[in-house]
Amino acid sequence: MQLFNSLFLIVLALAALCIPASGKGGAGLRSARLTDASSFQGSLGDAMGEALGCGGQVDEKHLASIEKALLPMWNTLPKTTAGRVERRSLRYLVHRHFNRQSALHIRGFEPSRPMNGSDWGDSDILSQKVPAFVESVLQSKHKLEHGFALRDAALMVATLEQLIFESESAVLERIYHEQHKPADRSLSTQGLGQVLESYMIHWMMGADQDGIRILLSNRTLLETAFPHWKSLQEFVHGEVSSLEFKRQHAPVVSLSDASTRKGHNALTSRYSFDDAHSVVGGITRSFASFWESECTSMKHALVEMDTHNTGRVPMAKFYNSALETDWRFGESESYLRELGALDESSTWTGKQVLIANYIQATSNCIVSAPHYSVCCVNDCEAHLAEIEEAIGAPTARPSDLLALVGNMSSHMLLDDATPNLKGSLTQQLEEIAAAHGGLVPLRGRLFAQWLHYVFPRECPFPHKAGTAVAMSPIEFGEGYIATSEDMKKHALEANTTNISVAVDKDELEWMSQWSPEEELIADHTGRGLRAPWESSVTHIAWVGGALMLAAGLFGSTGRSKKATDGLLPVYGKSHFV
Repeated sequence: MQLFNSLFLIVLALAALCIPASGKGGAGLRSARLTDASSFQGSLGDAMGEALGCGGQVDEKHLASIEKALLPMWNTLPKTTAGRVERRSLRYLVHRHFNRQSALHIRGFEPSRPMNGSDWGDSDILSQKVPAFVESVLQSKHKLEHGFALRDAALMVATLEQLIFESESAVLERIYHEQHKPADRSLSTQGLGQVLESYMIHWMMGADQDGIRILLSNRTLLETAFPHWKSLQEFVHGEVSSLEFKRQHAPVVSLSDASTRKGHNALTSRYSFDDAHSVVGGITRSFASFWESECTSMKHALVEMDTHNTGRVPMAKFYNSALETDWRFGESESYLRELGALDESSTWTGKQVLIANYIQATSNCIVSAPHYSVCCVNDCEAHLAEIEEAIGAPTARPSDLLALVGNMSSHMLLDDATPNLKGSLTQQLEEIAAAHGGLVPLRGRLFAQWLHYVFPRECPFPHKAGTAVAMSPIEFGEGYIATSEDMKKHALEANTTNISVAVDKDELEWMSQWSPEEELIADHTGRGLRAPWESSVTHIAWVGGALMLAAGLFGSTGRSKKATDGLLPVYGKSHFV
């Protein structure tokens, strides 16, 4: 009953998005309908079945599979005494799940988005397709006091999965209308290809309606303007072939997962609106894997410019490459700063582009929909997964982490070498533990920062909450591209920043960006873990609020004090984000 109370309005919101097929449209078409709240006073399962039945179902088997995927991350989240997690942890869990599974970044769940005691920080979730009263449920007194269970998290993931899938229906409907194809009639293979080709242009161009119109009317421009357009066509054709293969060789499975419909002749290549919708859903889930070759190409180009293995490229080299060979590296300095892809802390090397942060930046997300983005695969996820599987708890002793991480290989290093943790990195981890009663919180900003310096080319630098934003070029506006004059100005400095490879990276003060401020996604006091200055829960909340206010006023300009004797300060006052 508690679970029903916590997620009832989420189900209600889903039901408002799902509508029966109209007389003119196919089963995939939706139109607005009013929902009577009293009809949902049955069991949660019945309500979820009605809400999620449009275009797909979330049964117990699927929820169990989601829980299984979430479990390693769930085990390392701080819990209440009742074994539940706070809403900050729930948001973090959902973000990590979609990022790991499909390289999807759901708007409103970005780790960089600040949260406080009265705001979920999710006003942009699915472009407000989930109404405000759903947010009020997630902020309800009951859940704030008692937290969320693993099943709550699985239902949240299932809800978002379905909403993402359903959100593409409107684009398909528009394309059917533009091509004068009745949605209640089946399409030939050629007709489906026409729909999907137009869909890909709409999907990848997002809100650029003028660009969509121009590309649809100019085939030659389309093939030159879109990088790897032929490969994109082959990818889409592969998704259709996968659907056809499943129909012919696994008819029972096809019926159970709605890949085919009753009475359909598997030997006849005809496709309904729902078939097109199914292909589109597969494209969303697997597109990041297809596009990863392009992301890998960018990574390798940046790594070649990182001669000291710091995970950083001097801005001079970055723009020099853009001018000479690589058109992809053209973001302006102000846009890079907004994205959190700049390190401006070093007086030795000057401004540098953070490789991992840049690759994960919204500017490199190939699809930027109103409610989610399809981005490059996060290389750090593999390391996090290994740590979560091995530790299985919210905190760990530094000796255990050193033994574990010290044996991890990095594909960004020569011959997949293991990291060198001797010296300052070992001292830093021990200092983090000392600040938290001898244990390292795995969900703290300081550990994420330490992991960045262990794997600087793979794990993004964790900026303080609110100091970096996930903003697409269109959202940033004019000035997101550097002018040729600015590029040339920075490129002229290439010779002055071209430091000899013989210089050890420790001599470069390469950890000058280290920030001593801790940020925890949840309260660890339920486990008896406190920083030395935390005398009470009330004091934690007070300090947290004050520091969050200070971060909002000064966080973007503050610089941490340089290290002395090679060891950096590891913590200041900690707060929750």
